[in-house]
Amino acid sequence: MNQDFQELEQDDAIIGTAFTVSLIVFAVLGIGGYAAYHFLKPEPEIVETETLPTTLPAVQTEREQELPAIPWTDITKSAGINFVHENGYAGEKLLPETMGGGCAFFDYDSDGDQDLFFVNSRQWPWTNRDESSPATMKLYANDGTGNFTDVTSQTGLDVSHYGMGVACGDYDADGWVDLFISCLGEDRLFRNDEGRFVDVTASAKVGGKEDAWSSACGWFDYDGDGDLDLFVAHYVVWSREYDQSQEFTILGNIPAYGRPQNFEGTFPSLYRNDGDGKFTEVSEAAGLHVLNPATQTPLAKSLGVAFEDFDADGDPDIFISNDTVQNFLFVNQGNGTFAESATLAGVAFDLQGAARGAMGVDISHFRNDPGIGVAVGNFSNEMTALYVTRENNLQFYDEAVSNGLGPSTRLQLSFSVLFLDADLDGRLDLVQTNGHLEEEINKVQASQTYAQSPQLFWNVGAETENEFVSLPVEKTGEAFAEPMVGRGAAYADIDADGDLDLVFTATGQPPRLLQNDQQHGYHWLRVKLTALGKNRNALGASLELTVDGRSQIRTVSPTRGYLSQVELPVTFGLGGSDHIDELKIRWPDGTEQRLENLDVDQFLSIEQPSP
Repeated sequence: MNQDFQELEQDDAIIGTAFTVSLIVFAVLGIGGYAAYHFLKPEPEIVETETLPTTLPAVQTEREQELPAIPWTDITKSAGINFVHENGYAGEKLLPETMGGGCAFFDYDSDGDQDLFFVNSRQWPWTNRDESSPATMKLYANDGTGNFTDVTSQTGLDVSHYGMGVACGDYDADGWVDLFISCLGEDRLFRNDEGRFVDVTASAKVGGKEDAWSSACGWFDYDGDGDLDLFVAHYVVWSREYDQSQEFTILGNIPAYGRPQNFEGTFPSLYRNDGDGKFTEVSEAAGLHVLNPATQTPLAKSLGVAFEDFDADGDPDIFISNDTVQNFLFVNQGNGTFAESATLAGVAFDLQGAARGAMGVDISHFRNDPGIGVAVGNFSNEMTALYVTRENNLQFYDEAVSNGLGPSTRLQLSFSVLFLDADLDGRLDLVQTNGHLEEEINKVQASQTYAQSPQLFWNVGAETENEFVSLPVEKTGEAFAEPMVGRGAAYADIDADGDLDLVFTATGQPPRLLQNDQQHGYHWLRVKLTALGKNRNALGASLELTVDGRSQIRTVSPTRGYLSQVELPVTFGLGGSDHIDELKIRWPDGTEQRLENLDVDQFLSIEQPSP
């Protein structure tokens, strides 16, 4: 995340070790491939490296192609959103001030539309600023048309803490979606009691350590027992005293935010749902504690998490994006444990074998085939990663440069990345939020600014030279492209018109709620699943839609991007097709359901049939 803005000596030994890891990987692949490795299970070498600039080719020349207009309108104020993020800044430049905060679209009152939630931080307790009205989280109820009302106080969420991320999930299977908030300090779990939230952190035993710094979080059923378990990533070991003692500066005399390389790593938390409103922390037993082999201390410095069944065995795997150390890919073994496989799979490092300053992550079948793409937002002077694999194959290749995405993201400091079909043409596009850490970064790097424009990459199609093309401001509108200090992002159809709207958050600033005003006239289908058993919202279910012989694949998994959650319903863009051949659903328990000859342009609510 934060690079050192002074001149640093490059540690050739460390980089050489990273290259050695890559060579070992290719040797193993040549001898026996992933299957042999998986059988023998050697311990992969994990290397912590400095974040270094990557030399890239110039942006490729775009082929002649008419780019679509996908304009967005800023409706933040007109829709009733008056939230302002409080990061606590009071002149000391403490690292947590740069990180928040998350947001979520979810249906808190079970009325069928998508409400909007913002995580907030707060003032530091040692400052003397006025706290007669402390900063709190904010919940806005949607009236079904995209107009929102602040219901924070009446729902019991007018609570102040130094929040970071949010996870939405009905962990007690009562039909009401609950909220988990990751924090600097004790985390919080709020049970949704028919529209009013009750703090059950203590009784559920998910508060974590009081001195921990939690980041990305999400609900999923890792052990296949039918109820939702909770994963919580952590960033670094942090204290005010240690942060200040580092005396970080730029240009030798301007106070700066700290470098994550100077802070110790952490272990994630995995809370197993015991089915009685209580959880048991099982991360070590589950194989999620990864040590730095050189120091025997926790390696992870995690900021992003997403779940996907990478090997198609019916169990959800975990991808974690780490800051200045390698990313993790925890492959679910089906017995309550995970095997860390990122180095072998090719998703741990960049093309040169170095770790990057990774923030948010999203996963999709963006080529409308069984292959999987993993997008990771990275620090400035690094590019957004796009690791791609083929069907049921745990060998990835970073194709960001070859398909046009990488060079167009090289200068930005990217936090959230999200796949969505912005124009409903049937191909998943990619949006990312950008924004630096230092207000005065331009004094050090002329190419950098504090506020940076979000980016929308239109998916042209896999058969083209530049698969992703960044849409210029004349195609997205100034409301979308206006620079901001972007952090979290989420999408939902807030006005029930079939296309997806966006919200971006900014640290220490107001968010931006964007209404999608595309006018292509393409058809669409939106699907909301209700499963049998305790996983009522069918997290982990897979949907495959076939139109004119072409398929699209989606996974029900709202944990995406950076510290945020997208809506539960799944949206398929159909382009000009006016009929649907088939919708195949693979429910979380492994059963399958097929529906044929569906009408287009509808919201379809599907309940899992009884056996």
